[in-house]
Amino acid sequence: DIFPKAKLLCYFEWFYHAHGSDADFDPTDPLTMDDEARIRIKNAPILIDLCSCDQGIAPTYWQRQQFPPEYQSKIKVFHDGIDTEYFQPKPGSKLVLPQLNLDLSQVEELVTYVARGMEPYRGFPQFMEAVALIQQRRPQCHVVIVGENRVAYGKSLPDGKTYKELMLEKVPLDLSRVHFTGLLPYAQYVQVLQASSVHVYLTRPFVLSWSMLEALATGCLVVASKTDPVTEVIEDGVNGLLVDFFSPQAIAERVEEVLNHPTRMANIRVQGRETIQKNYDLRLLLPQHLREIQK
Repeated sequence: DIFPKAKLLCYFEWFYHAHGSDADFDPTDPLTMDDEARIRIKNAPILIDLCSCDQGIAPTYWQRQQFPPEYQSKIKVFHDGIDTEYFQPKPGSKLVLPQLNLDLSQVEELVTYVARGMEPYRGFPQFMEAVALIQQRRPQCHVVIVGENRVAYGKSLPDGKTYKELMLEKVPLDLSRVHFTGLLPYAQYVQVLQASSVHVYLTRPFVLSWSMLEALATGCLVVASKTDPVTEVIEDGVNGLLVDFFSPQAIAERVEEVLNHPTRMANIRVQGRETIQKNYDLRLLLPQHLREIQK
């Protein structure tokens, strides 16, 4: 309204639904009427932007599909882009982070998990239960968890506990083999991915995390939830492995499958990186963003 002749290009990441995506994904956590009303109201400013913009951009096709059909024609799909020169494999890499007094240079089996927080939206409870199973079966396996002890998406626990505290109370773990790093600068974060034997990514049907794409670009063998945002990128057994979001047993079994057959998994790692280079590479996508702005 201040610049009425200016063109408005909007980035559309998510449109909220009470049913059929993230909010009601967990059958053990039903929505209340207040929840449904709150979710609907969240879309009010997004609808204003959809109506007002000249063009929109969404990072994935599935995320575009969440928007009302009558507006989807205004939204083009191209991802923000992953720097595949920065996020690239480093064969033989071992994880040593002196800043955290963490030296895993002697570790041969390293499972990694990355998220902004530790919450059900990104499968943290299921992952921790899977870690307990993995530790029982593989006494030399270590786990590195990158992220803050908070909820980034979804509800916090009503008693004020964090999900980390809850799961450490609930699940028997050898904490000498579980390493919480907190948030990491990119230089340390990429070292975690480069040293990973298997990377676990779990998500409800919600916004796809950059971290999954960065892990693929780095050559990680990604075990990921068989949920819609993930299956747009990963084909099971081709460029990653898919698993039931709600099954710690299945997650643990797929992690073990990777650890037991590193040679067989080598081509899947290659295909994972090639997927990012072909469809999500910053050097291909940044020019598209710039062309869209210049139109």
